[in-house]
Amino acid sequence: MACLRGLLESWGTREFVPALKRSIEALAAGELPLHKGLEQGGLVDDSDLAVTVIDTREMDDAVQARVGVFFTEIVGGCSCGDEPFSLPAYCMLQVTIEKQTGRARFELIDESVHDITRTYGGAK
Repeated sequence: MACLRGLLESWGTREFVPALKRSIEALAAGELPLHKGLEQGGLVDDSDLAVTVIDTREMDDAVQARVGVFFTEIVGGCSCGDEPFSLPAYCMLQVTIEKQTGRARFELIDESVHDITRTYGGAK
């Protein structure tokens, strides 16, 4: 569980969103559950994350945000001669930061709920 205690000092100001983005991008490799959002069964390369903050809200004992995370998925070759290749990957996470401790919990958001073809009535 990551600790983002210092981040809470900026809650309620216009600095919070950019500070949250920077804090998530600076987390050590493996701290985000990005492996749960892989589509090709590959490995996560989280050495160069790009985070976008979708929304934030305050709860009684925590601050919560939905964030989009862009990263790279490394997919192994399909046969002996194939080299691994990389694909751009994306997933949405919910981060809950406890006000008392600053501990941050990250959970994958099921993107099937946010499928643009379902949301906007596109082709099925």
